[in-house]
Amino acid sequence: MDFETFKDNLVKDVKEALDARTGGDTLVETRTVDKMNETYDAITVKPEDSIIGVNLNATALYKEYEDGRSYDSIVEGAADVADNALKSRPEFDVDAFSDYSKMKDSLAMEVVSKDRNADLLETVPHKDIEDMSVVYRFVIGDTAQGTGTILVTNQMIDNYGITADQLHEDAVKNAPEIRPLVIEGMAEVLAKQMGVEDLEMLGLNIPPEQEQMFVASVEGNVHGAGVLAYEDFMDKASERVGGQSFFILPSSIHELLIIPDNGNFDLKSLENMVKEVNATTVDPADQLTDNVYHYDAQDKIFELGGKFVERQAEKETKIHEASEKKSLLGDLKAAKDEAAKTPHKEAADIGTKTKGEAAL
Repeated sequence: MDFETFKDNLVKDVKEALDARTGGDTLVETRTVDKMNETYDAITVKPEDSIIGVNLNATALYKEYEDGRSYDSIVEGAADVADNALKSRPEFDVDAFSDYSKMKDSLAMEVVSKDRNADLLETVPHKDIEDMSVVYRFVIGDTAQGTGTILVTNQMIDNYGITADQLHEDAVKNAPEIRPLVIEGMAEVLAKQMGVEDLEMLGLNIPPEQEQMFVASVEGNVHGAGVLAYEDFMDKASERVGGQSFFILPSSIHELLIIPDNGNFDLKSLENMVKEVNATTVDPADQLTDNVYHYDAQDKIFELGGKFVERQAEKETKIHEASEKKSLLGDLKAAKDEAAKTPHKEAADIGTKTKGEAAL
């Protein structure tokens, strides 16, 4: 069957399966879901008396069907996912949602690619950071499927009667409380992933000053790249790497890699690393950008790595030109001083003979 027929049948059959399980009347409909980094056709499932539902990715389910999974199995699996998600959905206060003074305390920030989300960013308040954008979400609670959030839209802030600047200011204040910053050495991260507490057992007991890579995220490691927008992130990251400047690699929308700018890595090799990992490892929906960024701890400047290299080249050129100018001025002064020490040639002797004049 084609995709449109598949969706129509899925709506009807998932509804029947859920109604049979719950004895209620479930609302199931198709819609297009615009998410950061992706857009897909979805089957939205929710109880008739609720504004919170669950989206099932119909595009992905159809691919499973094309790959050979039976239609009945897909229906049963979709009904299971929807049923479990609805049972564990967070409590939601509709009245509170209309009151910004209550909702602002649940504001969190996320960082996404500006280019990949150009159309969606036109509909939501955001603040650009180089080629990335900060967007805002209300965190409404945890479920078995993850953390429930609501993306803040332009329409919502219009309804609240607030500006995008006020939204950003409130998010900067509250986001670090809701999603605290976590910066760990790569050795610590690897040990945790392997379930080992003693780093010496893995030979990873590396002194902090010798650590070459750190991971920055939030507790829970969900949308952790948003820490880039935290006011004190750069200072804390610099402190973690011993007060040095550092490169930032966008590992994904969930975490950032911090590498001290100590001469052990060059920009080109880091850029190649990011591009290769994105192409082979990171799900497109979780990718941030293919670029590398740099924070200059001395000048307090965050910028694209390419801009940093250009700025350093300009700085070195100015230093070289100043040095040459100083050297030239020094040479001129030395020549002037030398000339001052040399006696002027004496005037011609007035007793010199002239043509046709006899000597006395």
